[in-house]
This record gives sequence, structure tokens and C-alpha cells, in this order.
Amino acid sequence: MATHNLAVILENPFNDSQFLLLKQTPPPKFGEDEYDSYVDSHLWDLPSTLLNLQENASHPGILIQGEESFSDKIDMTKFDVELGLNRVLEQVGFKVSDVGEWSLFKYVEEAEFGPGFPVNTVFVMGQLLDGNQSCQGLCKWMSTESCLSLLLEVKPCNDRLGPLVVVGLINDSLRSVARKLPPALRYQEYPPGVILVPMQSRTAKPFHTTNLVIFAPENVSDTSGDYSFVAYGDALIVDPGCRHEYHEELKKIVTCLPKKLIVLVTHHHCDHVEGLSIIQKCNPDATLLAHENTMRRIGKSDWSLGYTSVSGDEDIWVGGQRLTVIFSPGHTDGHVALLDVSTNSLIVGDHCVGQGSAALDITSGGNMTEYFQTTYKFMELSPHALISMHGRINLWPKNLLCGYLKNRRSREAHILKAIENGAETLFDIVANVYSGVDRSFWIAAASNVRLHVDHLAQQKKLPKKFHKTWVPFFLRWTCAYLSSRFMFKCLTLKISRFLIAGTVAGIAVYLIR
Repeated sequence: MATHNLAVILENPFNDSQFLLLKQTPPPKFGEDEYDSYVDSHLWDLPSTLLNLQENASHPGILIQGEESFSDKIDMTKFDVELGLNRVLEQVGFKVSDVGEWSLFKYVEEAEFGPGFPVNTVFVMGQLLDGNQSCQGLCKWMSTESCLSLLLEVKPCNDRLGPLVVVGLINDSLRSVARKLPPALRYQEYPPGVILVPMQSRTAKPFHTTNLVIFAPENVSDTSGDYSFVAYGDALIVDPGCRHEYHEELKKIVTCLPKKLIVLVTHHHCDHVEGLSIIQKCNPDATLLAHENTMRRIGKSDWSLGYTSVSGDEDIWVGGQRLTVIFSPGHTDGHVALLDVSTNSLIVGDHCVGQGSAALDITSGGNMTEYFQTTYKFMELSPHALISMHGRINLWPKNLLCGYLKNRRSREAHILKAIENGAETLFDIVANVYSGVDRSFWIAAASNVRLHVDHLAQQKKLPKKFHKTWVPFFLRWTCAYLSSRFMFKCLTLKISRFLIAGTVAGIAVYLIR
């Protein structure tokens, strides 16, 4: 099941090589100068809207030429295309009557990034009847050539191109290794040259996949400029973390890539490294890059060969393109990110996720102070896109990162308020801040609170009398948890006796046999 978007390719009547791009509306501001001072650069993309289902099946709607060519993938008669076109054209100041024939140009099925349904896109093409009409709103005419020029001259604060124009029009004009990948594989190539393959993994809910990121430039160059590189390769993959059941699919992907392969892992969690073993088997010459704190937590069953240690600021040479390792502790103490210099896109590992906020692993050196520092470091890079390993690409990086900062500071404000109201221990804070949450989740909540408390302590915002040790927390949590379950004892007693009796009977039968 999927939802659908309608994207419109509106051709210039005076120059049919040009199409109309609309300046995209950024997310709302926060209303605080500290966050609103960080502004993402302008984003241009094809005008689009959500495609609704047809309410009146007998309504003829607008005729779309060529829709029968895609009938095996989508039934256009089920959708209110006329409403969608009116919505899109209204964005640029036109009406449906201003455009001649419409044709179905392309249908793109999104890979399952989750946690919701995929969003498939219907691309329709039309041409204005009167070229003297001026566009309303923030839009401009561009050609494939001008788009490619913008993509080749990427700078941190330059204007950006969105995924619809890239996936719908630009990628077709580029040589890409994506065409060599298994035909049944669902992937997304955005920005150009950056391929994302969501693969089923043992990750935490609400996600079910980890994004395998692939770089494999077709225009391989032998020149490396004036940079010193920690590794050279013709292809690179990031975080092969798929479940064992999908190792065969990963093997097919690796087989399609050049043998001179570099593998980078952002951190050691199983949903980021579980596929390392299959890479080691089918390409033992691959070069593994990881932080030393990450590598000492990766088992020999995953990777038993040598590796190259990275700690930040190292450059990687991949087919003539430069990528830079960014040390990004916070989620773990060995976490690294990767900046693709040619597209100015930032692969952030688990520092960010596609929905909600990322958890910090207190058992692996997770640190709230370092998390804040890394977040500011990312914002100073002014990336054009944030690529997390779970969920979709984020097109408004600074806004997302500021939202993370604001959210975590809000949590710290609640923690401080709890302390002001008399909380003297870790348990007191959790019981106050998470009072409406089932007590079975309090241990996970306590890890988060503990990291916040450590951060507050470093800022000298914590009273001296506060106790943040774990032992008292576990003792009091155990008592609270058991007492909360006591009221259900009578209801479950009969069931428990039945289960115990059944177990005893089963053991008896087994012994008799």
C-alpha cells in the first residue's frame, strides 16, 4: 500500500527544453533567534501535491495521454487528477485551461524507508498554451543542462535542487551504477550519485530498515588533487546492517560494485554492521573504515580482517570524488559521519533519524554534551541534505538540527523543574517527568534522563545535593514496578496457576517418554 504525489513538469512554450521549478516553502520558524538564525539555502523543485482518491468514480476527469502504458503499476482512474492539477497550477498562478494536452511522463515507486507507507510519485507533463503569461509565485524556468550545472558547482550556501526534479528528470541523463543493481531492488538516487537502499534490519521501532548508502561514480578519475587520502576505491558503501535473511540480497548488490571497495561503518550497533560478514566473504579485499571505539565492539564473526582506523577529518577517494569523515560522538563515543563534498550531503548515521529523535547509547559512551557539540558542528557545515540511516532524506538540515536542540533543551528544562520541585534522585526525576508512562519503560527513560543530568552537571546547573547514581534508582524502580503490578495479581493468579500446571505436566510427560 502507498500514498501518491502528483508532480507536474510544465514546459516552456518558447523553449521546450525548459521546465518550471517552484521555490519550496521551508518549515515554520521556531520564533527564537538562537534557532532562526540558522537558515537553509533555497530549494527548487517541481510543483507537486498529494494525489487524492476519486470520490465520484463516474466523473470523467482530465484525459492523461499514455496512462495505459503504466496501467500495470497504477490505475489513474482511481485518482482525482483534475483536483491535483488545479492545486499544482494554482501554486504557480495558472489554471488547467492554460495548458494543452497532458501526458503521463513517469511513475516512480518509492523504496520502503518507513515508518509509514511509501510515497509513490506520478509525473505528468504539459505545455503552456500562451507563452506570454507570466508565472506567479516564486518560480523560474530551468533546463536539464542548467540543473546539471547547478549540481556540478555545489557550494554550502548555494541554491539546491529537490528530489522530484532530480529523480524525475535529471538522473535519466546521468550515468549511474544504479542501473547495474538487481532489477527488483527498490532504491532512491538523490542527490545524484548517492544511492540509498533501505534494507530490513534489527533496528528499533518504529523503523524496520537501515539505509545502505552506495557511492560508485561511473566517471572514475585517476587524479586525486592535493589531498592526502586515508583510503582509495572505486566504490564505497556505508552501514551494511541488514538482517541475516537479507544477506543474499546484499551479496548481489556487492557483486554489482567494483572490486576496489571501501566500507565505512558509522558505529557498531547490529543494525549497522550485521551485513559485514557477507561483504568479507564475497570481497575479502574490501577496505573497512571505522573509529577504534567502534571496531573494538564489532565481533570477529562480523569482521575478522584488518581495518583502517578513522577519527575525523580524513578524506576518502572514491572514483575521483572526495568524501570527508566527520567525528560525531554523542550517539556513541565512536560515532562518525560522512560528508560527500561533491553534493554537500551529510550522512549522519544515527545522530538523526527520519522521524522523532535519536536515542543515545549510555552503555557505549553516549554523551549529551558531545551530542550538542556534534549538532552544532553539523549546522556549521551547512549541508544540502541530511541522510540518516533510518527513514527518508531530510531536505531542511539546519531546521531539523535546531529542532533537535530545542527538543532536548525542553527536556532539560522539565528535568530542572522537577529538581526545583523537590526531586533529589534520578528516580524522582523519572517519576515526575514520565509519570504518565508505563513503569516498564522507565529504565530506558532513566538512561536518557541520566545523560541530560550529566549535561546539566557540566553546565553547573545541578544542585550539589542531587544524587544521580543507578543503584538507588533500580531499587526504587523495582519496588514501584512491582507495586504497580500488585493490583493485577488477583486477575492473573488463575492464569499463572494454569501456566505453571501446564509446564509441570509437560515436563512430566517429557520425563516419562
